[in-house]
Amino acid sequence: MPETFIPSGITDVADAIRWAAAEGKPLILHGHRSKAGLGRPAHLDNRQADYALDLSRLNGVLEYEPAELVLTLRPGTLVADVEKLLAASNQMLAFEPPDYGPLWGHAAGRGTIGGAIGCNLAGPRRFKAGAIRDHLLGFTAVSGRGDIFKAGAKVVKNVTGYDLPKLVCGAYGTLAALTEVTVKVLPAPEKTRTVLIFGLEDAKAAQAMAAAACSPHEVAGLAHLPEAIAALSGVAYVAKAGMAVTAIRVEGTDISVKARCAALRDLLKSFGPLEELHSMNSAWLWREIRDATAFILPQERVLWRLSVAPMSGPAVTAAIRAAQPDATFFYDWAGGLVWLSLPPAPDAHAGLVRGAIAAYDGGHATLIRADQAVRASVDVFQPQPAALATLSRRVKESFDPMNILNPGRMAAGA
Repeated sequence: MPETFIPSGITDVADAIRWAAAEGKPLILHGHRSKAGLGRPAHLDNRQADYALDLSRLNGVLEYEPAELVLTLRPGTLVADVEKLLAASNQMLAFEPPDYGPLWGHAAGRGTIGGAIGCNLAGPRRFKAGAIRDHLLGFTAVSGRGDIFKAGAKVVKNVTGYDLPKLVCGAYGTLAALTEVTVKVLPAPEKTRTVLIFGLEDAKAAQAMAAAACSPHEVAGLAHLPEAIAALSGVAYVAKAGMAVTAIRVEGTDISVKARCAALRDLLKSFGPLEELHSMNSAWLWREIRDATAFILPQERVLWRLSVAPMSGPAVTAAIRAAQPDATFFYDWAGGLVWLSLPPAPDAHAGLVRGAIAAYDGGHATLIRADQAVRASVDVFQPQPAALATLSRRVKESFDPMNILNPGRMAAGA
C-alpha cells in the first residue's frame, strides 16, 4: 500500500505536490476511493505509485446562496450531503450525479463532488441539463508543479479568461488537485411523473424515445429497459411487467406535469400499452437507471459504458449480442448511452465492443469494470486520434510536466 498524505488545507496540498515533484515521486489522488476501479490502475512505468494524496479531509460547504443558485464547497464533500443540503431549500444538482460506488462493491453514498467533477459524471437528465462541466462555475486547485491557481468565478455569468473549469471535468485528477469548487444549482421540480410504454423491441423503443424527445413536452429522462433488466427493478409496475419497459420522465409544476403526461400518452399510444408512475415509484426507477443498479452483481462481469448516436444503439447492441449472446444491456439518454454487461475475458471484449461502435456511426466506449490486470492491458478509454492525443499530452504537460498527478490513470495518449 502506498504511503498516504492527508492534507487539511490548500497549503498542505501544495507542499505535498511540490515535494513529490522535487523527488520525482508520483501521487495517486483520491477521496473516499469509491471509484478507484474506474480507469487504468494508477502506475508509472508499470510500478505502483509509492504515495497517495487523500483529499477527503477537504470537505464541507464554504458558501451557499440559495437566492443566487450558487454553491461553493470543498471537493471532498459527499454528494449525498450536498443533495440533502439543497433539498432543504427545494434545490438540486441538475446534472443528477450518479452513485457508481456499488458497481465496484463499495458502500453507496461515498462519492464526493470532486470525484464527480474529475469523472464528469451525469445522470439521466444529461441530455437536457448537461453534464457537470456545464455546471462547474469555478475552482481553486494546485497544479503538478505545486502552483496554486484559480479559474472561473463564483457567478453564473462569467466570460473572463480561459474556460478551465470545463478542462478539469473528465480529467480524472490528472491535471490538478482541486481544493475548492463552485457549482451552479437549480430549483427542484415540484412534481415528477414517468410515462411507461410496455413491450417494445429496442429499435421501436428508440423511435418512441425520439418522438418524445422531439415533442414540445420537455421530457427530462428517456430510457429503455429490455425485459431481463426490467425484471430486476425494485418498482413493481416495471419488474412484474414481464416485458421490456420504455420510461419517459416529465418534471415541473403539478398542473404542467399532468398536462404533458396526458399529451405524451396521446402522442405515443400507437407504440403499445401505457402506464404512469408517480412520486416515489418514479424517483426509485430513475435512481436505478442513474446508478446502473441492474449491473451491481455479479461483480466479476465486465461492464462497459457506450456513447453512440441514439438511433444506432439497437444496431450496436445487436451486433455485440450476435457475437456474445450472454450480453445484457439497457439504454439511457434517449438511447445515446448504453450500459453493457459481458462475461469476463482477457481483453474485456474490447475489440468486439469498439468494432461494433465503429460500424454504426461511431461513438466511444469506456470500460467501467474489469480486473485490474485487464484494465492495465487494454485501452480503458476510447483511443484518441493522433492529433487530439498530441494536444492532450501538451495540455497535460503544461499542468503536470513530470506526470506527478494520478500517473497512468488515463489511457495512453489521453
